[in-house]
Amino acid sequence: MTVAPRVRVIGPGRAGGSFAGALRSAGWDVVGLLGSDDDLADAGHGVDLVLVATPDAAIADVAARIEPRPEPVIAHVAGSLGLDVLGGHPRTACVHPLVALPDAVVGASRLAAGTWFAIAGDALAQRVVSDLGGQWFEVADGDRAAYHAAASVASNHLVALLGQVERIAQGIGVPPEAYVDLARASLDDVAAVGAARALTGPVARGDWATVARHLAAIDESERAAYLALAAAARRLVDGAGLPPDLTGLPPA
Repeated sequence: MTVAPRVRVIGPGRAGGSFAGALRSAGWDVVGLLGSDDDLADAGHGVDLVLVATPDAAIADVAARIEPRPEPVIAHVAGSLGLDVLGGHPRTACVHPLVALPDAVVGASRLAAGTWFAIAGDALAQRVVSDLGGQWFEVADGDRAAYHAAASVASNHLVALLGQVERIAQGIGVPPEAYVDLARASLDDVAAVGAARALTGPVARGDWATVARHLAAIDESERAAYLALAAAARRLVDGAGLPPDLTGLPPA
């Protein structure tokens, strides 16, 4: 009979609750969900894994308060931090899910839905991902900040961009949800053929007259973001910049 691996989670928030629920459903023995204010000295006693799911700024302090032991792996789930933040524990790892965890229930289901994970360190990190049915890739400590920057662009900046869509659409009485299917189809196209081949629209065609009409039509407060993304889109075409006459437009 195979003995279930044992995990103790530190951090009862969205990430900690998500991992606790997902690992429990995957057959792990979740023996505790501690807070950063608890006595953590014996957190590694009797477990295979201590998973630190606190805010990033608290990870180093939490790890330092855990008594080092040769058996357990001390791991964190932060995206931008490396193994060094865990101090001198004999076995360390990073397990960062490349998925949003809005709450413990939704997060647990997403962690078990075949998502990608960025891992580093001890091989037990691979076991965590495998048991959750996910896919993994390794990210070195020196690359973690760049990796996490890309994750923020893919998730947080995408949400901010759709916030701009909402503002522009509401200003002309168009329901913002009408644009969601358009955005979803564009993501499907990127997944199928890559960003450069998926790009359509006036910037892809070099139709600067239409771009100028866009800029003139939207509120002045929206133009900087529009121009920044138009320039990023232009990089996908041939790396050229935007025409200089697109700047200096009068207020809408």
